[in-house]
Amino acid sequence: MSDVGFWDNQERAKSVVSSLKSFNSVLKPFDEVIKNVSDLDLLLEMGAEDTELAAEIPDKLDAIEKMLANLETASLLNATYDANAAIVTINARDGGTDANDWAEMLFRMYSLWAKANDYDYEILDWQENEEAGINSASFVVRGAMAYGYLKGESGIHRLVRISPFNAEGKRQTSFAAVDVTPEVDDSIQVDIRPEDVREDTMRASGAGGQHVNKTSSAIRLTHIPTNTVVYCQNERSQHKNRALAWKMLRARLVRLEEEKRELAMAEKYKNLAKIGFGSQIRNYFLHPDQRVKDSRTGYQTGNFNQVLNGDIQGFLDAFLRWRMKTE
Repeated sequence: MSDVGFWDNQERAKSVVSSLKSFNSVLKPFDEVIKNVSDLDLLLEMGAEDTELAAEIPDKLDAIEKMLANLETASLLNATYDANAAIVTINARDGGTDANDWAEMLFRMYSLWAKANDYDYEILDWQENEEAGINSASFVVRGAMAYGYLKGESGIHRLVRISPFNAEGKRQTSFAAVDVTPEVDDSIQVDIRPEDVREDTMRASGAGGQHVNKTSSAIRLTHIPTNTVVYCQNERSQHKNRALAWKMLRARLVRLEEEKRELAMAEKYKNLAKIGFGSQIRNYFLHPDQRVKDSRTGYQTGNFNQVLNGDIQGFLDAFLRWRMKTE
């Protein structure tokens, strides 16, 4: 990073910085554990003669145990693309306007988690709903082991609440689909034949000023063999939207290959809940009681608002431990 010209190639530079953060996310906590164990040895020695110091030993042990538990969880992030950035796509599903609102709530939840954990995120595509919320959104989260932590979020997220859009105050069930794929750079070979991809250009929809309404800047790519569709309209330049759409398509196809490997291990998953984009993975209840429960791992919490404010690390860690049981 200290080399002259390091930042001349921005994409390569970002990749190197991301790799450094991934290494440090494991090495720094590891060094911290070693330092604290060394401090504990000294505390035990001094505590033998000082009762006040001896009283500090249980708290020190608890702190080290928590550090080790976090380090153990981090050690589970060892799959091929775990260190990559994560491309997250959220689509409103069944539930009408409530589903559109719910999709935007999920975007807020993930963006707050990213900020709290010192991750960067960049919106790739944003399609607002005319009444409220969004129809869909795609964004990339960059930071240490971003894909490794977020990959378990793929699936259907279900919300049960009293609808703010229903004049009679009835309970409404809404669904939103989350898809998480690893962002891949040019060093990852993805076999895509140009003749297998159909490109459609169109005018961008939603907010964005006169420019997006008058030019065909939006790009939709369809990979015909897999029927994989990606759409990008967030940039004013058609060229930039095309580049982002191709990056999203490559990421989707990499994820499809990962899913094929998972299916090859189907025997190991036969007694477990289904994983993937089309399966319901988590329930969020605001009525009649407040709780959030993951249907795969069984992990749950009664603090609904805390979860929607980005406190989802418990769910992410529980998924990693749950997956470990199948390997």
